[in-house]
Amino acid sequence: MIKIATAECFTQGKIGRELHAIAQGYDGDFGREHVKNLEYYGDFDYNELSVTCSLFIPTIEAVVKILNVKNPPKPNKLIKGIKVYDEKGDLEVSKIMAHAVKDLTDCNIAIGTTAGIGRGGICIITDEYEISTTTGIYADLCENNSDDLFQRSQNGIRKTLEIILLLLNDKFDEIEKIENIELNAL
Repeated sequence: MIKIATAECFTQGKIGRELHAIAQGYDGDFGREHVKNLEYYGDFDYNELSVTCSLFIPTIEAVVKILNVKNPPKPNKLIKGIKVYDEKGDLEVSKIMAHAVKDLTDCNIAIGTTAGIGRGGICIITDEYEISTTTGIYADLCENNSDDLFQRSQNGIRKTLEIILLLLNDKFDEIEKIENIELNAL
């Protein structure tokens, strides 16, 4: 069994929800929303997948108290406790969140996402690899432009799911072709 856990900010737990629907084989309204063709990615047996937890972690307080991160980087700004970093900070904090949720749950694959100003940060951690990237959509949480924020979130959900499905099917060559990807062995 491959266990996945997520600590998500701008993707609002939707990556974990979609992976849960895939793992459980749910159809219809309770089924997949973003991934239409699982067979495209390969022949991985999704019955071997389990979502341990999918956490929505928008605030710095949740990073500290729920993920047990002792000294997270100071956000550029706080909006009602919501952490706002620039893109470089988002990449750093997405890694911190992914490592923290992996440590807390002892899962096989951990996902961290966070986005303030810029394209956001996405990090996927396994026992062997750390994969980092951003979305393809710029947005600024401080401007409260719902359309831009929604587009960035959707792009982040789709991109993360694509990376996870390629990872589960051992298609590292395809992962490396994805725009703005950094894949490092641990």
